[in-house]
Amino acid sequence: MPADPRRHRAARHAPPAAQAAAQAAAPAPRKQPITAERITDAALEVIATEGYDALTIRRVAAVLGTGPSSLYAHIATKDDIDELLIGRLYSQVVLPAPDPAAWREQLLAVYTQIRDLYLKYPGVPRAALAVVSTNLDTLRVGEGILAILLAGGIEPRTAAWARDALSLYVCAYALEQSMVRQRRRRQDQEWVLGHEELLDRFTALPAERFPHTQRHAAELISGTGHDRFEFTVGLLTNSLRPASG
Repeated sequence: MPADPRRHRAARHAPPAAQAAAQAAAPAPRKQPITAERITDAALEVIATEGYDALTIRRVAAVLGTGPSSLYAHIATKDDIDELLIGRLYSQVVLPAPDPAAWREQLLAVYTQIRDLYLKYPGVPRAALAVVSTNLDTLRVGEGILAILLAGGIEPRTAAWARDALSLYVCAYALEQSMVRQRRRRQDQEWVLGHEELLDRFTALPAERFPHTQRHAAELISGTGHDRFEFTVGLLTNSLRPASG
């Protein structure tokens, strides 16, 4: 039954002592229960605002307005939070139906999604590197990537190792990008150079000691990070050859 607005108005205009008595008599609001979903939400909030280095069980508990002991019904260690995080991100990855005629393009599309999810949360690839996840969402993506490789005719062990190599590269790429962004925001990190300054330094090198670096300075720093990402994923996948017969 809806509350009577006249009672609320009367309470607002009551003497302070009466207001205090009314508040004491009112039932306390029920606390929202701690769940694995809420722990994951809080962990992502910490990373998005403070970075992965700030992620601790105590910090997550503080975001949830509770003590660390309240989380232990769902997690045992920070490794459990890492697994929840990667599972949440991977749950957003859309997997295609494996196409033998376009398997390389499909791999690039899947790993691009993973890259972009990592880049939203500075340092979160460290969570992916820290654990061998058995989270079902993480396993779903691993299964999908393996299916794409096998559909391309790649021998199973080669497919498994290629998946590991590609996943490690995506983690490393996203981690490097997030570190550079963080350092550029800090006043004491003047050694993080811009494109033009880096080009000036390379072209100013003595040619007798650095002939190739000086001569090809423009090529060495060409392209965006994402251009290089696509190049490297292509480099890895183009080296894979379908099994004969």
